[in-house]
Amino acid sequence: MKELLLVRYGDLVLKGRNRQSFVGAVNRLIREKLAGLDVGIDFCHDRVYVRLDNADPDEVIKRLEYVTGLYSFSIMTKTATDFASIASKATELLKEETKGQTVTFKVETKRADKTYPYTSPEISREVSGMILSGMPNLQVDVHDPALVLTIEIRRDGAYLFTGQIKGLGGFPVPIAGKAVVLLSGGIDSPVAAFLAMKKGLETELVHFESTPMTSIESVQKVIDLAAILARYAPGNNIRLHLVPFARIHEQIIANVPDSYLITIMRRMMVRIASGIRKKTGSLAIVTGDSIGQVASQTLESMACIQEAVDDLFIRPLASYDKLDIMAIARKISTIDISNRPFSDCCTVYVPKNPVIRPSASLAKNYEERFDFWAMVQQAIDSTKILKIRAGERFDIESLGLTVEEALK
Repeated sequence: MKELLLVRYGDLVLKGRNRQSFVGAVNRLIREKLAGLDVGIDFCHDRVYVRLDNADPDEVIKRLEYVTGLYSFSIMTKTATDFASIASKATELLKEETKGQTVTFKVETKRADKTYPYTSPEISREVSGMILSGMPNLQVDVHDPALVLTIEIRRDGAYLFTGQIKGLGGFPVPIAGKAVVLLSGGIDSPVAAFLAMKKGLETELVHFESTPMTSIESVQKVIDLAAILARYAPGNNIRLHLVPFARIHEQIIANVPDSYLITIMRRMMVRIASGIRKKTGSLAIVTGDSIGQVASQTLESMACIQEAVDDLFIRPLASYDKLDIMAIARKISTIDISNRPFSDCCTVYVPKNPVIRPSASLAKNYEERFDFWAMVQQAIDSTKILKIRAGERFDIESLGLTVEEALK
């Protein structure tokens, strides 16, 4: 029964003059994700047909669910275009779908072949009558049916399907440009990275590691998170920048009052991220900030942190509740990795009473207590870059106790 997969672009068809760029980008992703499977791919004006041949439909759908820019999928079956063949195949399909239960339904027809001698309403009316004669469990409801049987009449045959499987939506990576994403080992930042990719952003992941102040296992968490995110990237590859942050971290702890530790730490991080952004040709910095969730994410804190640089910031999670963020983390399979009990530099030294309305001028005064610019530049220059591939695990924790030792 499962012979063909109909893939819909969704919002991409609304892109006017830029439509071809968007469609071309998503088509390249489709080819990449389906590489190695026994399928044929037919790219049409506003949709894609994937001939399943000997491929497992579930595996095809699983791979397409990593393609940003796709609206939905439907599994189709093909038959001849005469009414008897269509009704026979439709009955077979609906029996499999309903399993004898009483269900409301309607038939919708799209006549792509305009030479076909009947109109779409005539086809729907005739076929539905033939179906009902053999399936007393079906009831017609043209306004709000539980099941819709769609018939597409094309030159090479009639294609039938019921229902849709929702795709990711959004836009294809990298159509929206490139951004660096600040990736911790927590729940929020991987979700922010995913949402940025969903909107078509190519991402360079940036993690601030403080080994040996923090454990090498905290870095392993981030590498494993990057491997999950790589599923959504072109070529199933994503770059992870490991920034040596321990020296700056130590200076902040030694020179800055507890209440301003996180504020100054994040100001240093965005300075380094800004340098990496420029080196990689990225246009923005993406963070996992959610307004008011923690002390460093009040509007005053975010403004004070962002004041340290002139970069464009994108905060995909700004208006999300924690439960909503966690739901996405479960859906993309990052939450279990994020919940591993290994602290990164943002959580290992958390002050008891962090400032929630920091002053940029006071932050600058504290920063003047040590020569941070030289250390910021050294951190940028000493950053290690890993190319992380989906489905492959780079086991850094078995190579040493620090990133420097493991990657030497």
